[in-house]
Amino acid sequence: MKVRTTDPKSLTDFKLLAFDCFGTLVDWESGIHSALHPLLSRLPSSNPLKKDRASLLKRFDEIEVSICASKPNLIYPSLLSEAYLGLADALDLATPAKSEADAFGASVNQWPIFPDTIEALKQLKKHYKLVILSNVDKQSFAHVLKGALAGVEFDAVYVAEEIGSYKPDLKNFQYLFSHARDDLGVQMEQILMTAVGLESDHVPAMKVGMTSAVRTLPELFNYLFQFHTLGQVVRHG
Repeated sequence: MKVRTTDPKSLTDFKLLAFDCFGTLVDWESGIHSALHPLLSRLPSSNPLKKDRASLLKRFDEIEVSICASKPNLIYPSLLSEAYLGLADALDLATPAKSEADAFGASVNQWPIFPDTIEALKQLKKHYKLVILSNVDKQSFAHVLKGALAGVEFDAVYVAEEIGSYKPDLKNFQYLFSHARDDLGVQMEQILMTAVGLESDHVPAMKVGMTSAVRTLPELFNYLFQFHTLGQVVRHG
């Protein structure tokens, strides 16, 4: 059921922008691919995934999503470490040392942001409340906020660790609704979900009736709003 009786005509119809973090504000793909270097260095040159970044990341994502669903209480660095070990197994590589897997899990603190992220968020903050709804833990996001996202002010941060589940679980979006209402005085229909992930964000957002915007142009869905970059969101705001 949709939370709106009519579709919004402008970004100004909203009071709160809810952002996924990794993949939307932070460059998840570059961060993960760079951190996978120890595995890639041991992958035989005959393996097509050695030079196929997109397919390698897709395989990793499939493993990560599976763990998110089966172990919703696992904190994100540990989940990443387990996914790293799972990918090594899927690639028929020897099991990496625990220290190597743990280093991969901790790499979330060093992932780069997209070039337009900081300035766009600062501009959007002038017009909207900004909220994070992310599949991460409190400590990791605190590091990111002090590092890559330094200088950006969010009105609230809701993460998987405190919710007790990972997106696309609908509980995460219901948590957003209730806390945006109680903490920030914003109703469901005044929230715009802004994210890249189809299965993790847009599909569940649509299931609960949210309006969602994309930061890139996914092939499979026609959304109400479509933007190439956060800078375009700013210009529409």
